[in-house]
Formats: sequence, structure tokens, C-alpha cells
Amino acid sequence: MTENMSWNEQGEWKAAGAWGVKGSTARTVELARWQARLDELCAAHHVPGASLAVLVDGEVHELASGLLHRGTGVETTTDSVFQLGSIAKLYTATLVMQLADSGLLDIDAPVVSVLPEFVTADPEATKRITTRQLLSHTSGLTCDFTYDSGRGDDCLARFLEASAGVALDCAPGTAVSYSGIAYNVLGRIAEVLTGQTWDEALKTRVLAPLGATHTMTLPEEALAFRAAMGHLGEPGEMPDPAPAWDMMPRSAGPYGRVIASAGDVVRLARMHLDGGVAQDGTRILSTAAVSAMQQWETDVPDRWTVSSDGWGLGWTLYDWKGTRGYGHDGASIGQYSYLRVVPSAGVAVALLTNGGSARLIYATLMRELLAELADVEMPDSLAPSAEPVEVDWAPLVGVYRRAGVVLTVTEGHLLYEFVDGMADFSPPLSVDLLPVTDKVFAGTGAGASFSEDYMPVVFAELSDGTACVYVGMRAAPKV
Repeated sequence: MTENMSWNEQGEWKAAGAWGVKGSTARTVELARWQARLDELCAAHHVPGASLAVLVDGEVHELASGLLHRGTGVETTTDSVFQLGSIAKLYTATLVMQLADSGLLDIDAPVVSVLPEFVTADPEATKRITTRQLLSHTSGLTCDFTYDSGRGDDCLARFLEASAGVALDCAPGTAVSYSGIAYNVLGRIAEVLTGQTWDEALKTRVLAPLGATHTMTLPEEALAFRAAMGHLGEPGEMPDPAPAWDMMPRSAGPYGRVIASAGDVVRLARMHLDGGVAQDGTRILSTAAVSAMQQWETDVPDRWTVSSDGWGLGWTLYDWKGTRGYGHDGASIGQYSYLRVVPSAGVAVALLTNGGSARLIYATLMRELLAELADVEMPDSLAPSAEPVEVDWAPLVGVYRRAGVVLTVTEGHLLYEFVDGMADFSPPLSVDLLPVTDKVFAGTGAGASFSEDYMPVVFAELSDGTACVYVGMRAAPKV
């Protein structure tokens, strides 16, 4: 077993001893109790089906609950596969860092040195954006751009062509702003450097060495497995099967389409915990690359949308009242996924769900599991302040814009509108802003998809002093 790593106070990695540093004896995972708890929470929060995998003391424990599809009545099993949504970004980041390991890629060199055809709406930004910035969501490239570039092996190349004129959320390096386009660029980098499609490169270079037999990237590959159907409905009611199993084009793969069992997700986490080595001893990443991915690259003003305190190279980073962790969240049509890793305890937990108030299951179950297995105290959920907060609305009121979205702030209110190519994506959202602090607000009226009960709305500044507002981890500068 390789040496674990943990953060020191400067946000750097240090050796943390052998597996299971939280205790000298093996920890018992009471599977029957956790099965009952999973069943109870699924029923309480109207989640049709869920799969849970827990890595502790080197062993993977797997549980399942409910139905994969309420229309067919097929039961969820531990070998069932779910759409991971944005957890796919971890797989792409792992692949890209493997290419850096091999000397094929310098993550601090401009992207155009590898992809001369890479173009953004800002010629100066195009010259400056690096792979490191793509990995850490600091490139300024936006997230809310969708384009179906077909099913061909050239889908990523065609997607990059189509996205060339899309406005940046902000200038490179001035802020963190969650980006799907960035991860498609990373996927294309992998294709150019390997001579394979992103799908094949991921399978041959990461999934096969990992022994991830229940992980895939294409919808037709999921037909060989028990696949979860997403469900949609009103909060507080058991949802119905979604109108489609998967609405994403093939080009969404690097940022949003990996399909896997919960057990395979924690096996990816175990490889990172074990310094880049798979369970059979195959080295997938160097210890240096594993460490680099978990370094603190940037703070995150919006600490609630995906429970993030900072971002590394692919990983979301957490500071749970002094205990550091990493992981990622993901969502697709009616499916929600969560991965949390506690390196000091050698613990990883993956929760995959197919509808309902999944965020509420995550908030309860993850808190309980990590408290018991890793002595982690996760922070409280976002909620309006119990005490009156004095808010100076004058500097906050105004219009904010990023690609595809216009946000209009008036005193105590936010109107969130999709525009341009995103105009038909969703009706406008009318959000009341309840103060948490004078810059952080709990938004009501937009549903609970962003957080347990409220939509986080966070006012901040870019590093160049420009005012911005964060909704959904995306930065929208004031215009």
C-alpha cells in the first residue's frame, strides 16, 4: 500500500503515514444499519433508486436501494450503472495528467502550443489560456454552451470549432468560473496527443488499467448493464421517469458523460489515495501527478453550489472545519452523483441517485458516514441568517451577464434569464434573495437543485476589481 498524503497549513501535500491514520484498528462498516438508513432516506426524499459505495481500510463496500426505473420496476443492484454527470471531469483530468506524466504535455504552456486551432472570442485570451487553467476552471471559458456536433469520431474537433465565438465569462486567471467548454478542450488535447478518440484513450489508458469493468462512456455500451433511468417531478412527490434517458451529445463526454457503478467510482478514488497505483499494482499516475491534482489552485467564492472551498486540477477541494478532502458532484437528466474523499482517513464515499430530492440524501447520509468513518464535521447547509443582516444594495443592484445568461439584480430579488443560444433552455427564474451575509444570499423560488434548500447567490470581485455575481459556480461580471 502506498503512502497517503494530506494537506499542511499552506495547502501543500505532506506524508500522512499508512492507510487508516484515524485509528490503529480496522473500522467496521455496519452494512445492515447503513442499508436501512439508505432505504429510509430514499423513501423520505422521494428518490426512486440509489447506489452507495464506501471505501474504508482498503475495502469497497457496496449497497443499493429502490428501483432503477419506476416504469419497469427493475430493482437497483450494486452492479447497476448511473450517469455521473460532471464527475466525468475527474476522469478527463486523470487522463490529461497521465499525458503530462509521460512528457507529452506541459500543463503550463499555452493550449495553442498543442491545439493551434484553439480559438476563443478574445484573441489575447486565446494566446494565454493554459491547460492548468482549463483543469482548475480559471480559464474564463464558459459552461453554458451546448452544441450537438454529431456522433462521429470528430465530434470534439467540431465542437471546438463551434465554440470559438462564445464569449468568455471573465479574463483568464481573474476568477474561478465553472466551465464545460474547458473540459471539452482537454478532451481534444487528449485526442491529439494520443491519436485516439477521448473515449478510447480513457478506456485504454485509465479504465482498463484501473480494472473498472462497470464504467463506460457511450450510451449503447450501457445496454449491457443494469442502467438507471433518470426521474423528474415536483419536490415532495415521487418523480416519474424522464422523457429521455440521455439528452447529451457525444461531444459532452469529457465534461459530462461517464457511466459507472458506485463501486467503480470509489475505485478511481482509491487509485488516487494510493498514490496513482491501481489495486493490482499497475501505475496509472505518478505520485507527483496525484499530489498536483489535489493542490489548492484557487479559492471558490461560491462555497455552496457544489460544497467547494477551493479547486485543484480536476478535484473540488473541501475544508471540513480543519479536515481537508476532495471530490466532485455531477448531474444529468434526473440523475445526481456525489463523491467525497478524506485522504487522512483513507475513506471515499460515492452516492449515485436517479431522481427526487437527491441533494437532501447527500446532505444527511454523507455527513453521517464521514463523521463516523473519518471524524469529519461537514459545514452546515446554506440558510438565511437568523439575525438581521444590514445589506447595502446600491453596489449590488444592476445587470450581470455571461455567455447565454443575463442576471438582473434589484433590491432583494434576482431575475435569471437564458438568452441567445440558451434562450430555449429554461423559462426565466424569479429568485428572492435572503441575506446570509451582506454578500451571500439564499435564493428562494428556484427549486432545490443548487443546494439542499436554497440557491446560492454570491457577490464577489474578479481579481481585476470587476464586480460579479456567482450563481451555479459561474461568474457573471457586472455590465
